[in-house]
Amino acid sequence: MSVTRKDMDECSVHLTPDDLAVEILDQRALPNRTEYMLLETAQEFYDAIRTLAVRGAPAIGICAGYAMYVLALRSGAKTGSELIALLEKDGEYLISSRPTAVNLAWAVRRMLERARSLENESPEAVTKALLEESKAIHAEDIGMCTRISEYGLTLVRPGDGILTHCNAGPLATSKYGTAIGPVLLGKERGIDFKVFSDETRPLLQGARLTSYELQKAGVDVTLICDNMASIVMKNGWVQACFVGCDRVAANGDFANKIGTSGVAILAKHYGIPFYTLGPCSTIDMNCPTGADIKIEERDPEEVKSLWYEKPMALPEVKCYNPAFDVTDHSLVTAIVTDRGIVYPPFDENLKKIMEK
Repeated sequence: MSVTRKDMDECSVHLTPDDLAVEILDQRALPNRTEYMLLETAQEFYDAIRTLAVRGAPAIGICAGYAMYVLALRSGAKTGSELIALLEKDGEYLISSRPTAVNLAWAVRRMLERARSLENESPEAVTKALLEESKAIHAEDIGMCTRISEYGLTLVRPGDGILTHCNAGPLATSKYGTAIGPVLLGKERGIDFKVFSDETRPLLQGARLTSYELQKAGVDVTLICDNMASIVMKNGWVQACFVGCDRVAANGDFANKIGTSGVAILAKHYGIPFYTLGPCSTIDMNCPTGADIKIEERDPEEVKSLWYEKPMALPEVKCYNPAFDVTDHSLVTAIVTDRGIVYPPFDENLKKIMEK
């Protein structure tokens, strides 16, 4: 079910005022329509995540936390153990919707761990605890995004040009966001930057979402096609690249929206610092390298016909449509987290920051 509001919240995901359902901003409708959806069932949560109605690793994690609470609330389970069994089944189903985004599995498993700690309690007691846990996940993300933005702001100077890819602002997270968080925080403090937003084919998150957020915030933003990044860098208009991340491996390789690795390669060529920004919940120390990250492949029709009035390729033409690529750690200047800025060697320093 869709509902419409006049204004956007600071986060695209939240519980309804009565705590009975999850309300999300449907990111598929932006920038032309602002529509909200109410989610109550496992199928509705799965579809919302899978079809990118809600997207961005932290926002997906927030949504998953609330989803587990709502599913517990509506389960009809008679005992704590029966409720946990139902949640385990629903949790694995939700995780399968976007396997690359580590925050999804992280949030689901955190909620399951909380539920299992109360296995001998009543379903009502377990559900109440899950409500508290889901709200804690959301509150922690706001704090994490604020700290990431603070750290990121130290890496750039007033007036710098910043190139970003995909979307990692408030729509994808909470509060300021991650990759464009320093820009929005800087704007609040009277510090202006010039942002170049890659359109991010084929789903156009940079065009539909990032340029939308920045324009609404009064930031100097210029939208460019993905294949224009090189000339913008060559012109000397970019002093730093800020991108988000969906999963960071233990060696510093990271997965992000398709096209990110190309931006990193270009930045290396032109001597421009390249940063990925994300919360420590995105760091997967059980994933040794980027080669161990499962890359989601999406419907080829997104390449051939999405956003077009008519298909832009023959029906029989094959398409390869990976949702993500992996950027090698050798191309990364630093990883900006909520616990601080991590510099190479990443295999050593990521381990240190995760032990904090």
